[in-house]
Amino acid sequence: MKSFFKYNRLTILWALFILMICNADLGGVGKSHLFFEGFDKLTHCGLFFVLVVFGGNWYLYKNGANTLTSIPAFVITLLAIVYGGIIELLQLYVFTWRSGEWPDLFCDMVGACMAMFCILVTTTTVKNVKA
Repeated sequence: MKSFFKYNRLTILWALFILMICNADLGGVGKSHLFFEGFDKLTHCGLFFVLVVFGGNWYLYKNGANTLTSIPAFVITLLAIVYGGIIELLQLYVFTWRSGEWPDLFCDMVGACMAMFCILVTTTTVKNVKA
């Protein structure tokens, strides 16, 4: 359990940050002229991209591996997507000042899948260069 928190500290802190930022009452900030129309969706994508990068980093350090196999990659990505779904449900039913939306969940999934793709490409390239 101690090693879980040792290597997973960033992932846990980032997940808590996502929970706070996605459920905060931002008032009219989203309608400000400083933000473009798809800013919310881009933010969701970026938040979950970083979450999966931290999760993949945790797995690689924890196992002392330089590659990520398909099952852990799938599990890390799936956990991030489920977490995004939970946040959308919380927005819909608990934090009534926010609205749970399918497009937000889709952007969470896109960000998570993009991050895992980048991790897999990077680790495969590093493995092949060393060989």
